[in-house]
Amino acid sequence: MFNKIQKFIFSDILKNRIVLAYTLLLAILSWSVFSIEDDGNKGVLTLLNIILLTTPLVSIIFTAIYLYNSSEFIELLLSQPIKRGKIWTGLFLGLFSSLAVAFIIGAGVPIMFFVQGSIGLILIGSGVMITGIFVSLGFLCTILTRDKARGIGISILLWLFFSLLFDGLVLFLLFQFADYPIEKVMVGVSALNPIDLARIFIILQLDVSAMLGYTGAIFKDFFGTGFGAIIGFVLMCLWAVIPFMVSRRMFIHKDL
Repeated sequence: MFNKIQKFIFSDILKNRIVLAYTLLLAILSWSVFSIEDDGNKGVLTLLNIILLTTPLVSIIFTAIYLYNSSEFIELLLSQPIKRGKIWTGLFLGLFSSLAVAFIIGAGVPIMFFVQGSIGLILIGSGVMITGIFVSLGFLCTILTRDKARGIGISILLWLFFSLLFDGLVLFLLFQFADYPIEKVMVGVSALNPIDLARIFIILQLDVSAMLGYTGAIFKDFFGTGFGAIIGFVLMCLWAVIPFMVSRRMFIHKDL
């Protein structure tokens, strides 16, 4: 039954017009960027900014809307002799896998066509990880409140915080404590934002760490090493797992 839930969600979402439009949009933007830019690195940076803006937004908002619209279907599943944890996990895997496939088709194919070496694989992997993280956050936003408008509002606020407001807060702290050696602290602060983690990995692979500001050398020394890369990957995995596990626990014990 668990696999049937995942397969049903997967096939249902792939036929969704919003997901099809998302796939088409990524494809148009990706092919256009690489066709316009002669320098592959510039194309990667441009596409990276597009991916880190659109993928989290679509993932978290679509997840919240889909779960709220599927409330009757979820209640039907709860009436069956299936454990709640398996239902929630099946929903997550179905949503994540379908959105990940949409991303790979839309952005992954042109990336592999134009970008050579490990940079393309890392960019695709980062996009898939960001998809999983914001699907997980979407599940958490949905379980926090039964009110659809409030849940979608929380999702939008989270996206705004991680995509725009977080960097503004970091810059504010850098200016306020410019006289103190806080560069190494910024490495820890970056772990609080999965979007920044993905951006750091890609930029370091392109060897343009100067774009990270005056802390670029610190990031390169830490995340540029094998140990730093492993730590960064583990942190991104935790960003995907922890919100989902919290929402799963709440779903199991929540009175629906």
